[in-house]
Amino acid sequence: MHCPFCGADDTRVIDSRLAAEGHQVRRRRECVDCNERFTTFETAELVMPAILKSDGSRVPFDEQKLRTGMQRALYKRPVSAEDLEVALDHIMHRLRTLGEREVPSLKVGEWVMDELGKLDQVAYVRFASVYRRFEDVNAFREEIERLQEIPNPEERRRQMALIKNDDD
Repeated sequence: MHCPFCGADDTRVIDSRLAAEGHQVRRRRECVDCNERFTTFETAELVMPAILKSDGSRVPFDEQKLRTGMQRALYKRPVSAEDLEVALDHIMHRLRTLGEREVPSLKVGEWVMDELGKLDQVAYVRFASVYRRFEDVNAFREEIERLQEIPNPEERRRQMALIKNDDD
């Protein structure tokens, strides 16, 4: 590792710790030449599958595009950044563990809707309206009627709390 201060080739690791829930290694390093200290983060580089678009084209997976789409759906909704990151991690985990070289964009879109449905119903409908290309009010109405049959995220949290209390 080159020193960011003097450019020397020789640095030594002073301390290593797990970070990001064990998905990264944080290392404190010291330059042998100038004695400056700096931090590096090490992560496993996993190859993500290509995304197969509906027009037949293939594009590399773009985490930022996924994040931006979900952030747009969640705009001004009461969902924490941490909850968004957990949802993104779930989708990316599914992509990695699928074991495919290519994944249809339709499948990724369905996974996004699954995760948004767990977070916020308004965000879910926002995303679904664009993703499924709702063309009239009836399409919105049908989707909302379908959602009303499913417990909303707050009801799910209350149910989970009851289950956890029953285990005590």
